[in-house]
Amino acid sequence: MNMNKLTLFFALVASFLSFSCVKESEPYSVRMVRSEISRNPDALHLDGRQGQRKWNYTTGLELLSFWDAAQMYDLEDVRQYVRDWADTMTTVGGDVHTYKRSNYNVDHICPARVFFDLDDAYGKETPRYRNVVDMIRKQIDSQPRTEGGEFWHKQIYPHQVWLDGLYMALPFYAEYTSRYSPQDQRDSLYADIVDQFVKAARNTYDPATGLFRHAWDESRSMFWCDPQTGLSEHAWGRANGWVAASLVDVLDYLPQDNPGRAQLIGLLNYFLEVLPKWADPQTGMWYQVLDCPAREGNYLESTCSIMFTYAFLKGLRLGYIDQSHKDYVMGLYGKFIDTFIRENEDGTISMTNCCSVGGLGGKQMRKGDYEYYLSEPIIENDCKGVGPFIWASLEWERMNRK
Repeated sequence: MNMNKLTLFFALVASFLSFSCVKESEPYSVRMVRSEISRNPDALHLDGRQGQRKWNYTTGLELLSFWDAAQMYDLEDVRQYVRDWADTMTTVGGDVHTYKRSNYNVDHICPARVFFDLDDAYGKETPRYRNVVDMIRKQIDSQPRTEGGEFWHKQIYPHQVWLDGLYMALPFYAEYTSRYSPQDQRDSLYADIVDQFVKAARNTYDPATGLFRHAWDESRSMFWCDPQTGLSEHAWGRANGWVAASLVDVLDYLPQDNPGRAQLIGLLNYFLEVLPKWADPQTGMWYQVLDCPAREGNYLESTCSIMFTYAFLKGLRLGYIDQSHKDYVMGLYGKFIDTFIRENEDGTISMTNCCSVGGLGGKQMRKGDYEYYLSEPIIENDCKGVGPFIWASLEWERMNRK
């Protein structure tokens, strides 16, 4: 082997080791990033994609959390990992592989969030990242809506509002508005964003439990909904978790003097008031079917539990939640780790008890009843849980820096 090839070989080995080496002395946010990269040396393998190029919110969400950890701890190799995925999925002109606006799928808005940060970092080198967010933003202008103005979840799910969709669309919508929308249009755009939360909460609210049902059908025609209320049958854990997480993320971009802030902060504190009543008294964590904690077969579910934990930690740090709740909120993080984080023999960590997926209708004719939610696979290291775990860890680490 000549000298040049030897140098290249050692460079490649060093690059691999920088990704795969997980140090127990590092904070949990970094350990989880390193663990996931060790399991998936190419981001196209995240979420079980096996190298498939597909524009999906799960990969985009997890990579945004990677980026945030990389920024906090100055991890250049992680930034490059994220950028490699973004460049693989898009063209310089802003086209996105497999994305079709005509599907009007709010899930496909979410993965563009990391492109704001990529544009901040590399925008002087290429217009790619700004072009992508501009292209995705156009979907919002023509997204089908209910009569009350709420986004349909997808074109194939007409008249349906799913709580998942608040997270899929609104943090992106709010960040784009704060960065790029004309100044004279921002107040009306922010009002639209707040209105999405207010109406979704009103239309999915279950007065019997104080929780929010997974979805609402304005037409009352879907087989899974109550023909009188339009509500799905249960308050699914992760659906409520998406709302809590989206609240604290949208508040990052809503101006301090915007009247909608009080409504969103009020909803966050409402979650803080009602959720402890539905938590497992031993672990403090929450169940897959949130409104049936004692029912046979139900299980503690990690993705919803970490979304609630993340939202409360961030809310506490930023002053949305009163300091009188500090002991409870800070205690959730350690309880989550004790319940769901496993130390592996190779030094990596894993997140257990993740519900793989949850939805309504579709080709599978998902009924949204109790048996349905228990029928979905339980997996480890689901992107929808790993990302919020990294964000919750970053919040904890910010508040516990020495």
